[in-house]
Amino acid sequence: MGKVIVVMPAYNAAATLLETYRQIPKDVVSEVLLVDDASRDETVAVARKLKIPTLVHPENRGYGANQKTCYTEALRRGADIVVMLHPDYQYDPRLIPDIIQPIQEGGADLVLGSRLLGVDGREYGMPAYKYFSNRFLTFVENRVMGTRLSEMHTGYRAYSRRLLTTIPYLRNSDDFVFDSQVLFQAVAFGFNIAEISVPCRYIPEASSINFVRSLRYGFSTLEVAAQYALHKRGWIKCPLFRRDFASLVALEEADPLREAGETKPEPTTKAI
Repeated sequence: MGKVIVVMPAYNAAATLLETYRQIPKDVVSEVLLVDDASRDETVAVARKLKIPTLVHPENRGYGANQKTCYTEALRRGADIVVMLHPDYQYDPRLIPDIIQPIQEGGADLVLGSRLLGVDGREYGMPAYKYFSNRFLTFVENRVMGTRLSEMHTGYRAYSRRLLTTIPYLRNSDDFVFDSQVLFQAVAFGFNIAEISVPCRYIPEASSINFVRSLRYGFSTLEVAAQYALHKRGWIKCPLFRRDFASLVALEEADPLREAGETKPEPTTKAI
């Protein structure tokens, strides 16, 4: 089956971390790793109490930067499959066996947990503006990439090691558009993408970006789509889609653990 590591990019997730962690199927998952992006609550204390290996950013670096640390550390720990699960209890951890299955069977290197596949996210409390902007952006991205996915803006994803060691994810944005860049990179490098239907919970404790940041994210995603289209036509050479900038090279250049000078066996919680 290979080693499955669940990574949780965390920011102020103290209220929901326990329930999220409890529902992770431990018979399928080899390890759980949490990266805290300078939370202002007790996220790290809760993680320590649950004995979850935790990396701590000394300052808030952003959602994309958090994922970079998540994936770099998961690869360093020998992960064959990496599952990103938000610790805000919005997505159901019990679906991890379903989201990793296409990778285990060799049918995909990236699996998305879609909130819009056969369901209407609004039934679970998705705000109307997020629903319609999600559908619009996904439509545009499908047209640009030639894909037929139901949703490209989910925070529930599974990646193969092969994908993460090929795409130059460390060169991506430190902000929310990181997710969009990864999808365009996956298509640019010829990886297969699958999706499963996942219900979601919109609760007060769940993390969410506000309307202004959603607008910024939307325009940034459209910019990535334009970069991809121009690169594909040979009109520009975008570093995000160049094979010679693959992350095996980037890992040597920008490994956050290497930069921290980590030489001793790591404790359960450490700052980077």
